[in-house]
Amino acid sequence: MRYRLRHVTRYSYEEPVDLACHMLHLLPRPLPRQSILSATLDSEPAAGRVCAARDHFGNEVRWLFLDRPHRQFRVTLHAEVEVHPLPPPETAPSWEEIAARLRTPTEETWPAAEFVQASPLVGALAAAGAYAAPSFAPGRPVQDVLQDLAGRIHHDFAFRPGVTSVVTGVAQVLAGRAGVCQDFTHVMLAGLRAHGLAARYVSGYLRTRPAPGRPRRRGADQSHAWVEAWLGPEAGWLGIDPTNNLPAGEEHVVLGWGRDYGDISPLRGVLLGGGAHRLAVSVDLDAAEEAENH
Repeated sequence: MRYRLRHVTRYSYEEPVDLACHMLHLLPRPLPRQSILSATLDSEPAAGRVCAARDHFGNEVRWLFLDRPHRQFRVTLHAEVEVHPLPPPETAPSWEEIAARLRTPTEETWPAAEFVQASPLVGALAAAGAYAAPSFAPGRPVQDVLQDLAGRIHHDFAFRPGVTSVVTGVAQVLAGRAGVCQDFTHVMLAGLRAHGLAARYVSGYLRTRPAPGRPRRRGADQSHAWVEAWLGPEAGWLGIDPTNNLPAGEEHVVLGWGRDYGDISPLRGVLLGGGAHRLAVSVDLDAAEEAENH
């Protein structure tokens, strides 16, 4: 499936910003399942200097340095991406087998091992392990564990924008049983890690308009998030979307990944001046033939 993507981020400041430096995770990541046909970033005002790099996880990063006063800042991503669905893993090891492999450091396991550990926004939390425990029946295939836990989160938690923020902890989300995609992703990460599995936070986008006959997806029209869990060196990483209770597949476009939201937030910055600000974000991810008709 070929998609056209447009992501616009707008900041309006109460006072002029004299100088600013912004770090952007906004370029889709080339993957075996995802080809980047084109991708451009534009800002207003234009950056005086732009630096390109890759972060610790291999994600594309852009640094924008703005050196003239401004009261508004806008960044726009235009991209065309082709997503190729991958076949499901042929093997189905138990979750205990995967956890045991991760406890023994080897050349095969070390790339996944850091995603077993607690992270700043997904701490080691006994309550998260207890919530996830019913999904971890002895000997259960790891794919079944992922599907069951994602389904329970989808059922038990209300999708309710505005009740959480980007720094809301897993404990608060578990207590309130409400939030948005990043909250549900953090809850699932905490539950999987509590049982010794490697799981990472994936940032990206979800198809804005569903295919005919399919239900509207939660989390479209904004940046989206889901989980990838490590199934071993043979099968690699498997993505699952607890917000919508479905595998991360042809409707999902990957920006990048990290331990939690803090590693891969789309945009963050340091400003001189500005005062209070207002933020507006809009995302359109449509099949290319649909985009041409709108």
